[in-house]
Amino acid sequence: MTPRMFYTLARVLAALTVIPFHEAGHALAAWLLGDPTAKQQGRLSLNPFRHFDLLGTLCMVFAGVGWAKPVSTDPRNFKNPKQGMALTALAGPVANLILAYLAMVVWKLLYYWAPVNDATIFLALFLQYLVYLDVSLAVFNLIPVPPLDGSRVLLAVLPERIYFGMMKYERVILIVLLAAVWGGFLDGPLSVMNNVVWDLLDNGTQYIDSIAYSAYYASVGAVI
Repeated sequence: MTPRMFYTLARVLAALTVIPFHEAGHALAAWLLGDPTAKQQGRLSLNPFRHFDLLGTLCMVFAGVGWAKPVSTDPRNFKNPKQGMALTALAGPVANLILAYLAMVVWKLLYYWAPVNDATIFLALFLQYLVYLDVSLAVFNLIPVPPLDGSRVLLAVLPERIYFGMMKYERVILIVLLAAVWGGFLDGPLSVMNNVVWDLLDNGTQYIDSIAYSAYYASVGAVI
């Protein structure tokens, strides 16, 4: 396997993990809040083919942002429709951030204690992409414009007249948003936010670094 194929395979596998985790997060939150629609449609699953959208997956692999088939919800099943929709929308990015944190933990454990061979190098690369794509997907989806998850969170605070006025232009806004992403116009803001979240995850796993450094210094007889 060439190095290029090695990297591409790791990134594809990461994308096929990140996207279903995001969508299953939506489905799980909706089900827990009283709406079984997504569960009945088989979306409460980590099987990527349950959520697969070819173009969205390719964009995730090669552009760092992408999408899957939308998870259906019925607000009438929520005790509080506005709150239920907002929490269901927020659950996708939160699921990605949880997965990113766990992936960074395992990545650091591999870095400090795993033997170096082709298998561990590939696994470390996969975990690195997993963190990167999870963070990218979470940050991108929290942009508060339709049809992204952030716009659904706005439903909890905006007057319905303004919110549904925005939703009438959902498709147009999506096209403009994707054009802005592919044109590089959002690279700066997205990069800043991705770096902030990455640093938070890194700080949240610093205990692994501390343990590794302490073990190393203890092994060489140094005093910290």
